[in-house]
Amino acid sequence: MEHTTFESTEERTFQYQNSLPPLPVPPLNESLKKYLDAVKPFLNKEEYQRTFEIVKKFEHGIGKELHHKLLERAKVKKNWLEEWWLNSAYLDARTPSQLSVNVAGSAPYLEHYWASKEGTQLERGAIAVWHTLHFWDLLRRERYVVDKVRGTPLDMNQLRMLFSTCKVPGVTRDSITNYFRTESEGDCPSHVVAMCRGHIFAFDAVHDGHILTPPEIHRQLAYIKKRCHNESNGPGVAALTTKERTQWAKIREYLINLDPNNFSILETIQSSLFVISLDDASPDGTPEDYSMISLLTLTGDPTIRWGDKSYNFLTFSNGTFGSNSDTNAIYFTHEQLK
Repeated sequence: MEHTTFESTEERTFQYQNSLPPLPVPPLNESLKKYLDAVKPFLNKEEYQRTFEIVKKFEHGIGKELHHKLLERAKVKKNWLEEWWLNSAYLDARTPSQLSVNVAGSAPYLEHYWASKEGTQLERGAIAVWHTLHFWDLLRRERYVVDKVRGTPLDMNQLRMLFSTCKVPGVTRDSITNYFRTESEGDCPSHVVAMCRGHIFAFDAVHDGHILTPPEIHRQLAYIKKRCHNESNGPGVAALTTKERTQWAKIREYLINLDPNNFSILETIQSSLFVISLDDASPDGTPEDYSMISLLTLTGDPTIRWGDKSYNFLTFSNGTFGSNSDTNAIYFTHEQLK
C-alpha cells in the first residue's frame, strides 16, 4: 500500500496548524440579527416586537460589555470557543454517552462488492482493520493529505483525536486522554483491543516496524473468537461505560482501588488505537436500508463496546460493519478508509 488516494508526498498533515488564522468573533449586531431571523417564524407580531425590544436593549447594554470581554478573550486564545464548548457541551454532561453523545452507524460497503454473508466476519473484519491501521500509519507519518477549501488549508488537529484517544469519567467533569504521537513527536501506542462475548483482549498491530498483514490479523481474531465461543461469557466490564457519568466515575475508582492491576488494564484499553468488537449479531441490511445496522451500533451488546473510546469498529457475524464513536472523533468517516 505504497500509494493511496489520501496519501501526500509533498505536504505534511499538520504542517499548517501554527499558521491557521484564529477563530474570529462575529460582530454583535450580526449575531443578534441572526437570532431575530431565527425566532421570527415562531412568533406572532406582538411577541416578535417584544423580543426585538429585548434584543435591542441587550445590544446597547450588557451585551456590549460581554462582547468586549469576548474580544479580549480572543486576543489571547486562538480559538475562544473551543474550551467552553468542550467543557460545557461535552465533558460536563452527566448523561450516558453511548445514546446521548456518541455517533454510530453502518459502514458503506453493502452497496458495493461485499454482500452480507454468514461466516465472513473475520475475513472481512481483518481486511477492514488492516485498512484502518494504514490510515493510522498515514497520520503517524504525517502523510495524510491536508484538507483544503479552494486551496486554503483547514484545521487537521481533530484527526489527532481519532486513534489512541479515550474519554475518562469524572465525578463532576470528564477528561480526555490522548496518546497519539506522530513519528517526529515520539513513541505512540500500536496495540488494538478486541472484545468478544464480554471478554477483552489486546494485541500489537505492528511487528518489527510493519503493520500486521490481513492474514496475521485474521489469525489473532480467529483465536479470540474461538476461545470466547468455547468459554462462558466474560464479566462484560465495557457495559459500565453506558452508565451515567458520575456513577461510572465512582465505579471506575472502586475498580482501581480494588486491585492496582485494574488501572493497568484500563490504561491498556484507553491507550489502544481503537476497539474491535466481534459482534454475534447478524443484522439485516440492504443498500436501501441501513436501519437495523445503525440501531445495533447504538443499542447492541454493551459488553463489547467501550463507549468512551474514540472509535469502536464493529464487525457483525454476517460480515457487515458498523462503528460506535465518541463524538470527539466526529471528523472520521468510514469513507476515508476506502
